Amino acid sequence: MTDHSEPTTTAATAAEPTGRIVLLTTSHRVAPGVLSWPAWQVLHAADRVLCADPDHPQLPYLREAGIEVAFESPDAHALVEACAGGRTVVVLPGGEGDQRLTDGLARLAGSGRVSMPDLELLPGSYDLPGARLLDLVQVMDRVRRECPWTSRQTHRGLAKYAIEEAYELVEAIEAGDREELREELGDVLLQVVFHARIAEEAGGEGEDAAEAFSIDDVAGALVTKLIHRHPHVFGDAEAETPEDVNAHWQRTKAVEKQRESVTDGIPVGQPGLALAAKLAGRVRTGGVAVELPRGEGIGYELLELAARAEAAGTDPETALRAAARAYRDAIRVAEGVAEPGE
Repeated sequence: MTDHSEPTTTAATAAEPTGRIVLLTTSHRVAPGVLSWPAWQVLHAADRVLCADPDHPQLPYLREAGIEVAFESPDAHALVEACAGGRTVVVLPGGEGDQRLTDGLARLAGSGRVSMPDLELLPGSYDLPGARLLDLVQVMDRVRRECPWTSRQTHRGLAKYAIEEAYELVEAIEAGDREELREELGDVLLQVVFHARIAEEAGGEGEDAAEAFSIDDVAGALVTKLIHRHPHVFGDAEAETPEDVNAHWQRTKAVEKQRESVTDGIPVGQPGLALAAKLAGRVRTGGVAVELPRGEGIGYELLELAARAEAAGTDPETALRAAARAYRDAIRVAEGVAEPGE
């Protein structure tokens, strides 16, 4: 029977080197086998490499590199003893870590009765910016397969949610609430990932298998578009002002889309003021010689106001929403349900 009582320090062993324990962590968001140079150095130099999980994704690559791994799950006492004489022991925790082991090492170190090895936490791989998006794709895939509601949704059925989430995002921006902004950005992102996941299953809604695409196709096309439309960033073109950038953007889009009219691609279902301002902006940047239509009624007056605002660099939809919010606040004050300035 193995005696796991606390190691004791005697006069004969006090001068012995205590060794080193290295907890080597890796990210599941980075391809297995892609480890940092310090990690490979430690692995090759270690006296022992331990792993409790025989299915750890790094194991095939460690074996290929000639590193012997023992499938053991020692407790803190046994691990400290394994380092006696100055040995280095590397531990590969599972994806969730090893709370039992780390807590045990902390208790030993805090007891003051054990000569502890050096403890080192060595990240073998790091998450890159955007790595959590991989988690989002995996979670969305599982929810799509296993959730009774999510598995039945279609592009058309979800369309209304995209509109709702976009408006809620605008409200968060206008309110200046950073916490709310982060949440609403997530809800908008969910719509993108959700639709892309559905698109992998082309074959319904009049589609065939050749029309299937994934979130990678969406992201890849967007990357290509951004690079192509920013030659002043990724190429040799020059743009000194935001106006230069916008002019180039519109010219590039016209070539890409092979549009017959500057009005092509403008969604007519958007709010009226936004639609009017968008049309006026396309006319102005496209250099189309056309006068505003004249007629009787408030509609033509609003059209003129929207075009004037756009030319002055003001978004009339945003301006009207701000005024409407002020009006709403005044109404609540008049009703006695809010104080001035709330």
